[in-house]
Amino acid sequence: MKVYISADMEGATGVTSSGQCSAKQGEYKRFRKLLTADVNAAIKGARDAGASEVLVNDSHGPMTNIMIEELEEKGRLISGSNKPLLQMQGIDGSFDAAFFVAYHAHEGTEGGVINHTLVGSAVEEIRYNGEVVGELEINARIAGYFDVPLVLVTGDDKVVGQAQQIPGVRGVAVKEGLDRFAAKCLPPSETEEMIREAAAGALESADEVSPVCPSEQIKFRVTFKTTPSAGMACLFPSVQRVGPKTVQIEDADYLVAFKKMWGAIILGFNASGGLLNRG
Repeated sequence: MKVYISADMEGATGVTSSGQCSAKQGEYKRFRKLLTADVNAAIKGARDAGASEVLVNDSHGPMTNIMIEELEEKGRLISGSNKPLLQMQGIDGSFDAAFFVAYHAHEGTEGGVINHTLVGSAVEEIRYNGEVVGELEINARIAGYFDVPLVLVTGDDKVVGQAQQIPGVRGVAVKEGLDRFAAKCLPPSETEEMIREAAAGALESADEVSPVCPSEQIKFRVTFKTTPSAGMACLFPSVQRVGPKTVQIEDADYLVAFKKMWGAIILGFNASGGLLNRG
């Protein structure tokens, strides 16, 4: 069996602030070890359930957070950025199940630890066919595009609650979100066993979980935090401005629609302070 792991960082054991997830801050080294430990617990659980291969995609920030020298046996790591499928790079139809480790709730989730959606400094909200979505829901449909079921999500209790809207998904809450920058955290000695046990159980029952399949027609609406982001995102002919800070992307193919949206967000993020104001 093959397992795909997308590993973010804000939902890792003990993380409660953005600084703990940034290589520019002093605590980062400590918390990347805790992230790696959460990923390793998921790999161990997958291995306990018979997985022969586990591909881990580092999915946070510059995507160079997981420590390869500490990665568990059977694990293979995709590290680095500039990935067309972003947090789902490397997924394909050969995998039996997907795990999302150290995930966070979408922007605007009350009590969600470091809640945001894709690019927190630029994106206010993303809607998929009218429904507010975060990275969890967006990426679950990328897995579903390849007929791979999402079976496990770890993070705070808020993202676990959102994940459990998907039938059959197991969740491991490593902390209880109290505010965007506060949580009641469980110690690593407990979360490691929780994640390992849930990962094994999730993989053993993966055949009972249906993939989250995209609809036949896709409409993404992205609301940025500033008007220039929306304006410059429309340099792409396939992106339509539908409000002062909102753009819309439509397509019949989910991956195409996702790539168009991600390109619009990249451009919008860079335009928020003026594209050429680098002096």
